[in-house]
Amino acid sequence: MAIEEPKYAVSFQEVAFEIRDYQGAVAAEVTVTGDQKGAANQGFRLLAGYIFGGNARRQSIDMTAPVAQERVSEKIAMTAPVTQTPTDGAWVVRFTMPSAYTLETLPEPSDQRVKLRKIAPARFVVIRFSGYAAPESVEERTAELIAFAKERHLRTIGPASLAQYNPPWTLWFMRRNEVMIQLEN
Repeated sequence: MAIEEPKYAVSFQEVAFEIRDYQGAVAAEVTVTGDQKGAANQGFRLLAGYIFGGNARRQSIDMTAPVAQERVSEKIAMTAPVTQTPTDGAWVVRFTMPSAYTLETLPEPSDQRVKLRKIAPARFVVIRFSGYAAPESVEERTAELIAFAKERHLRTIGPASLAQYNPPWTLWFMRRNEVMIQLEN
């Protein structure tokens, strides 16, 4: 069974780096606190509750990938797919909703912490890596991505987002992770 991922077109690729143009989407997201792993677990549970029937219609919604996480930023609105990012211990964890839904057709979340929002089309610079998405690995990949963007004179905006594509039982060497940063248009 295939899991839906956000739709994008690759406009540039070099080894593990890509520049992607993402279509608009709708996402469910929560803001949680803690370290990267704890926030990811807490956010995932809250969002899973929503898609597994914790909504006004008690309707199940198909799971999509990736789960995104990014640090909360005072300056920039979050625009990545399913992501998690850290700032002062606050993280936004996001599930992109299946493309069959719009903001108007999704059921209202039962938990007030779950927010639905429209994500505008956007361009991102991305680096892909396998293994566990430990904070050290994410920081290292983020630094590589920032260096790549600077070398190519790409203007980034907002925080880096961590996108994780696999369920927890996936073997470490088969895991697909990405760090992505939005680019200025």
